[in-house]
Amino acid sequence: MKQRSWIEKIAALAIILMPVIYLAYVFKDAPATVPIHFGLDGKADGFGDKSSLWTLVIIMAVTSIGVYLLLNNLPKIDPKKTAKLSQDMFKKMSLAVVIFLAALSIIITDAAINGTFMLNKFLFPLISLFLAYFGNIMISLKPNYFAGIRVPWTLESEDNWKATHRMAGKLWFIGGIVLAVLTLIVPTEAANIFFIIGIAILAIAPIIYSFNYFKKNSKKQSV
Repeated sequence: MKQRSWIEKIAALAIILMPVIYLAYVFKDAPATVPIHFGLDGKADGFGDKSSLWTLVIIMAVTSIGVYLLLNNLPKIDPKKTAKLSQDMFKKMSLAVVIFLAALSIIITDAAINGTFMLNKFLFPLISLFLAYFGNIMISLKPNYFAGIRVPWTLESEDNWKATHRMAGKLWFIGGIVLAVLTLIVPTEAANIFFIIGIAILAIAPIIYSFNYFKKNSKKQSV
């Protein structure tokens, strides 16, 4: 078990360092001035010195390390001791976040060097697949105060939590995959609309479901 834990930590560190290695590899050939901000159309609307890319990559790497350590040590710092029930899920989440941030860092670096940031071809599918992955593990997530659909009705009822996360897990998994495919194949303008609407549905639907579940069971108890 300890050997596996060390392998996972080394793998996470290697993934965190990938954007740093990538930037070091392309930095010499990068233009002196690079885009540092892009509009929704993917066109650059802000520029800066290429050295600013190091600041971005380092911030992302430090953030990855911080999130990885936090999620892996939640059971130790959780005063209510609920996180230990989902310790394996938090470990899976921590690695997913590390991969997501590393990929995002590389995408941004590549966009800055090449001068074009295609949201629908890179960022939207990446976020969508991340949500699909989270949806896949959400079903197994036990009640806690750190991750999941944390609304009053789920936190007060374990049955509500299970039902809501079973529904949300399926919705996020299927919805994430559908969003990833849609944003890849449709034009940029349509991808922006589909992504915003899709994310809104994924965020709001589980909350509505949880509330309706609460109301339905409240009526049963009052009869």
